[in-house]
Amino acid sequence: MLTKRAALALPIGLALTLAMPRPSRSQSAAIKPVAAGADVLAASNFAELAGQRVGLITNQTGRVGEAHLADLLSKAAGVRLAAILAPEHGFRGGVEAGKRVSDGVDPAIGVPVHSLYAATKKPTPAMLRDVDVLVFDIQDIGVRFYTYISTMGLAMQAAAAARIPFVVLDRPNPLGGEYVSGFVLEPKLATFVGQYTIPIVHGMTVGELARMIQGEKLLPGLDKLDLRIVEMKGWRRSMRWPHTKRTWVATSPNIPTFEAAIVYPGIGVVGELDVNEGRGTPTPFSLFGAPWFDAQRLAGKLAALGLPGVTFEPVTYTPRSIPGVAVSPRFADKSINGVRVVATDVHRIEPLDMGMHVLAALVAEARAKKMDRLFPKLAMFNAIAGTKRLHNMLTAGRDGGAIIAAWQAEVARFKTQRQAYLLY
Repeated sequence: MLTKRAALALPIGLALTLAMPRPSRSQSAAIKPVAAGADVLAASNFAELAGQRVGLITNQTGRVGEAHLADLLSKAAGVRLAAILAPEHGFRGGVEAGKRVSDGVDPAIGVPVHSLYAATKKPTPAMLRDVDVLVFDIQDIGVRFYTYISTMGLAMQAAAAARIPFVVLDRPNPLGGEYVSGFVLEPKLATFVGQYTIPIVHGMTVGELARMIQGEKLLPGLDKLDLRIVEMKGWRRSMRWPHTKRTWVATSPNIPTFEAAIVYPGIGVVGELDVNEGRGTPTPFSLFGAPWFDAQRLAGKLAALGLPGVTFEPVTYTPRSIPGVAVSPRFADKSINGVRVVATDVHRIEPLDMGMHVLAALVAEARAKKMDRLFPKLAMFNAIAGTKRLHNMLTAGRDGGAIIAAWQAEVARFKTQRQAYLLY
């Protein structure tokens, strides 16, 4: 059922090893896949959209069973799919990170596709001219610098300006709803890869985050937005992706599996150093490597930390150009020393915290090698981190534990702040 909830005012071969608790026979019989908001809406025969011209913000993850939501809407009686609006990576998900997404017409259903990752990242009045309601249905991965939530916020502003409803079809947060970690974004560092004053890992669904963006005024111009959330059925905050029993659809070219998503918060930050983060391999973000460090020593140092749900193994690998995925990965065609990240228990791993320990170890290694170019794009590193404090602490020689301790107070404040917007 489509619900409208008013926001409350207050004074978001290198495969990983997955280990899941084995449910009892009675539990197994009771477990059903979580029903996403799109499933719930489709089950109602799109009754809430009847008679309306729909603008759909989606990509390859907008699935309802084996079908795509766009395909279903294009055939639904009494509903007109007027436009598709495509985020980073495009409507069908085949565009490499950071590459421009083009406008066009989808050949399968004949509907115009407008790019939200080109000259503009916000829907324009022209894009919404024939739209009565704007619907958002994208599988996010729960990380502030993954750009789909930035697209959502800008689209909320456009819907508010056009005076049309904005409907979020909720989907699970693959990292669950309990793990929250990282520095809260400092407003002066807000960019498209970090738009809201929330931690790097926020532990919210996109529906919950939309409510918080409006209720906490994390973006201007949303006071009168008609925001509606189609809630999931069966999702609990304790669930990480494997417990949802849903099939993973690549959320972007370099997040082809949940195994990549679970380590992305930490190794995604590591990738802003002068290292390869597994791009150009079959297992992005489950590796990091460079010609300049001793992989055996580094893997041993990290494994000795005894971090929950993860260990580290030395490897040698060669990044290759992969069209549409990683055309020019760092250290392409070079055999490099690397470390494989092995998630031994996806329900215990704390991926961003793990990444801080990796960062600290890499900075120490670089200092010993007298490297002077460890942060080739410092402005982007700071934008991803949402603060300059992380860089300052790393260059001052602080270890991972000290960095993690530095954000605990702001994470606690955020968890209190978000409470009013949680749906599950």
